[in-house]
Amino acid sequence: MEAFEDTWHWNDKAEDAFDQVSQSGNTKAFDLLNAMRAFLGENDMMAYLAMMAVRLIELHRVLKPTGSLYLHCDPTASHYLKLLLDGVFGADRFVNEIVWKRSDAKGDAGQGAKHFGRTNDIILLYTKTEERYWRPQYGPLDEGYVERFYRYTDENGRRYKLDNMLGPGGAAKGNPYYEVMGVSRHWRYSRKRMDELIAAGRVIQTNPGTVPMYKRYLDESKGTPLTTNWTDIQLLRGWSGEKLPYPTQKPVALLERIITASCPEDGLVLDPFCGCGTAVHAAQKLGRRWIGIDVTHLAISLIEKRMRDAFPGVQLAVEGAPKDLASAEDLAARDKYQFQWWAVSMVDAMPFGGKKKGADGGIDGIIYFKPDGRRTEKALVSIKGGQNVGVQMIRELHSAMEREKAPLGVFVTKTSPSSVMEKEAAAVGRFHSEATGKSYARLQILTLAELFQGKRPDIPYVDPTVAFKRAARESTAQQPTLL
Repeated sequence: MEAFEDTWHWNDKAEDAFDQVSQSGNTKAFDLLNAMRAFLGENDMMAYLAMMAVRLIELHRVLKPTGSLYLHCDPTASHYLKLLLDGVFGADRFVNEIVWKRSDAKGDAGQGAKHFGRTNDIILLYTKTEERYWRPQYGPLDEGYVERFYRYTDENGRRYKLDNMLGPGGAAKGNPYYEVMGVSRHWRYSRKRMDELIAAGRVIQTNPGTVPMYKRYLDESKGTPLTTNWTDIQLLRGWSGEKLPYPTQKPVALLERIITASCPEDGLVLDPFCGCGTAVHAAQKLGRRWIGIDVTHLAISLIEKRMRDAFPGVQLAVEGAPKDLASAEDLAARDKYQFQWWAVSMVDAMPFGGKKKGADGGIDGIIYFKPDGRRTEKALVSIKGGQNVGVQMIRELHSAMEREKAPLGVFVTKTSPSSVMEKEAAAVGRFHSEATGKSYARLQILTLAELFQGKRPDIPYVDPTVAFKRAARESTAQQPTLL
């Protein structure tokens, strides 16, 4: 949906972001940004980098000494962002550049593509101090490795391999020197620990005089320590039960790995570009506290629906969204498009055609419903946040209903409708549903005040999964209260 797409252009906002970096006091970050401007010019990439720079400075400010920052990007911007992060955090605070294989090989060679298949995204990991929390992550052992090395079986059928117990570096590294089973060497274990392992049957000497080995069981293995090449978590596909209508949605497994590695169980996850809410979903699933931020009310609405579907009864607070008539009127005055997206979400509709801005032909949203419980129909939604509403707007919505073959229409207005408007809406007629045995006004008028009082469109069998696919329910066995 276009309302979710990132669009950056060099304009007054980009210039303002650039100025904020110059006034931030972070001279290294500004020097880098200024050099990039001289090189790139005032284009879309530069606008994006200016926007990111001022935000990275703030993220560094609020990050705990034990915290880590993960930044996901594609290869077109990763090198610029890495320089910016060096400027903000310091080059010595760089930890990893993770290559995430997000998809299979692209089949665009047949269309004349003159490049290797582009399948990777980049995740940059920076830390504020050396005190960062870290929990190592492991992947499954390679089957060939298991067959080759875990080739022994004990009397209980447990597979094991024999590992070297010699102390790496010998005496130079402080490893103790003593005799084990007739063999004197520098060992990696203390004499006391070695005696415990021998008593437990974990030390084997395959032949007299050979160096004793450690018996390492396969079922005790944590797996293979993860490297910076992540090939086991692919981008979500259309048929995935996790997929929502968001073009750059990340798999929950990807965020679970990141959060588990770098956030303790009593920690706090902040995602300041939370999109459709995958990071906060993963944080809630793992029992962490979380904060998500996004600039569009459409995104916030989608996250609310996702979290309530996945975690029934979850306690969350939405800050910044209208909570009463005055704040809704304020939003309408400041940004009519954000107001439209918010009002569309209030009636469980989706934006018409995913349109971001511009002429909408009298349609702002669509509510899908099933009048007979099977066939899907649609109700058109028109949002008016201004003071001047009149009967002509009712007629325009009716015309759109006829054009789109929509049996129902919903007109949402900030101001109370006139009696002429109400009469015009009533003249559109009634819609009968055999499944419910009821009839419904074909064109319904709702005011913002009524929405805040809990009134919603009177529509049979609304199907929210057509607009925003319902998130799968997650386990709620130990879901904490959110602050």
